[in-house]
Amino acid sequence: MAKLTAALTVLALVACVGRPCQAGYGYPNPMPSPSPPPPTPPPYTPTTPSPPPSAPITPSSPPPYTPTTPSPPPPAPVTPSTPTPYSPSTASPPPPTPIAPSSPPPLPPTPSSPASGLAVGYYQKTCYRAEDIVREAVRDASKGIMAGLIRLFFHDCFVRGCDASVLLDTADPNSATEKFGIPNLSLRGFEVIDAAKARIEKECGNVVSCADIVAFAGRDATYFLSNKKVYFDMPAGRYDGLVSLINETLPNLPPPFATVEQLKAGFAFKGLNTDEMVTLSGAHTIGISHCSSFSDRLTSNSSDMDPSLKSTLQEQCQSNSGTDNTVVQDNKTPDKLDNKYYKNVLSHEVLFTSDAALMMATDTSDAVRANAKDTNLWEEKFKAAMVKMGAIDIKTVANGEIRRSCRILNTN
Repeated sequence: MAKLTAALTVLALVACVGRPCQAGYGYPNPMPSPSPPPPTPPPYTPTTPSPPPSAPITPSSPPPYTPTTPSPPPPAPVTPSTPTPYSPSTASPPPPTPIAPSSPPPLPPTPSSPASGLAVGYYQKTCYRAEDIVREAVRDASKGIMAGLIRLFFHDCFVRGCDASVLLDTADPNSATEKFGIPNLSLRGFEVIDAAKARIEKECGNVVSCADIVAFAGRDATYFLSNKKVYFDMPAGRYDGLVSLINETLPNLPPPFATVEQLKAGFAFKGLNTDEMVTLSGAHTIGISHCSSFSDRLTSNSSDMDPSLKSTLQEQCQSNSGTDNTVVQDNKTPDKLDNKYYKNVLSHEVLFTSDAALMMATDTSDAVRANAKDTNLWEEKFKAAMVKMGAIDIKTVANGEIRRSCRILNTN
């Protein structure tokens, strides 16, 4: 087992020399059979939150946040829904064929309260500046790292729920952690989480979980990358997980060559519906990707990729030294979180098979068109989907802890 861990660590170091991909890095094809999935997340039932140690209270008015940049507007809270299983298959999908549109999906309803166990303003009494401290740490990061923080939140929640298990360097002596799984080798933003955690520990002590810091950071990165347009309240009260296993990454994280049916099933298993899957895919409008994640689309005659984009990418990905080069995911607005991704899907200017696959089913292609047409519609749905994703498989005092360091368990 020691040899396996050492090998994986070497792999992580080598793979992370380049800059990261947004949807995945060098997934094996065919995919391995998934390990038994984590328990189905509880359905969304607004209730009075039952907090862990320090009882959350209904947030009173916190002291205003006064960073060097203006404070975000307080938006309305948002909603969660329900699940089905992910069954990765071996085949890459055929080239997408556009489907005729039908009526666009309606705006998501605004919930009256967050998921059970979570609360907006959770740290108001125990560490009232917690969210401000995280926001300041994110604000000081580069746009590339901000994009990485949104991806970090997604990868954390999709494996064992939103419990900061992706941050652990070590946990089980018999297994490497999630951080060293193939899809996670190119994750970024760990240093932002560490910096925010250190400041919070110094100011408030051991009361704010790493899982909540990851969720706040994903929310704040969304705010800054959208030019301070997309802001929302992120409920908190998560505990940090005690388990992190490398072999749970591939079965739970959708690969860049997934078919539309695989995407639907994978998100449904996490409690996210088809429209929410299409909505969250819009995060591919920011960040960069390794060429290995879409190289099959550059050489295949059956690829429907725009010929001009394909030619540009072939040039950018060419490497005499064997380096896995990186390219921007959205060549129109690469550093801005907007609805341009959906326009790129319609014009066949996207990198991944999984992006192009959204045009292979009527419901997903309709959602793509609706999001491309109305940026406000997409922004509202993105806020709701981020909050709902943040409620997947929440840990409590019964099966979690508040880590003193985000990289190791308190028992280590």
